Amino acid sequence: MLRLLLRWILQAAALLLVAYFVPGFHVRNFPAALVAALVIGLLNATLGLLLKLITLPLGILTLGLFFLVINAIILEVASVIVPGFSVASFGAAFIGAVVLALLHVLVEAIAD
Repeated sequence: MLRLLLRWILQAAALLLVAYFVPGFHVRNFPAALVAALVIGLLNATLGLLLKLITLPLGILTLGLFFLVINAIILEVASVIVPGFSVASFGAAFIGAVVLALLHVLVEAIAD
């Protein structure tokens, strides 16, 4: 349970870092980042999984790079749902998805 809480907090901190470095990617404050991290996780577990299954051949063809597009779509959907979290354009969402993927590797290294 403590590991899950640590991952949630680290993912929220990663969202704040992305908002600091990526233009067009905005998070109002840490509580908004916590809610956004939770919503992004739930969307990835439901809608993201469905989209990745549907586009699996394209994902294999592009060696997994197309899944970054799906992650960008998930970020844009989350920005519509969560107040205090916004993504200005698909380009910002895509760059944010790339940076979040890199930060996710660091979060997993820290949490394990």
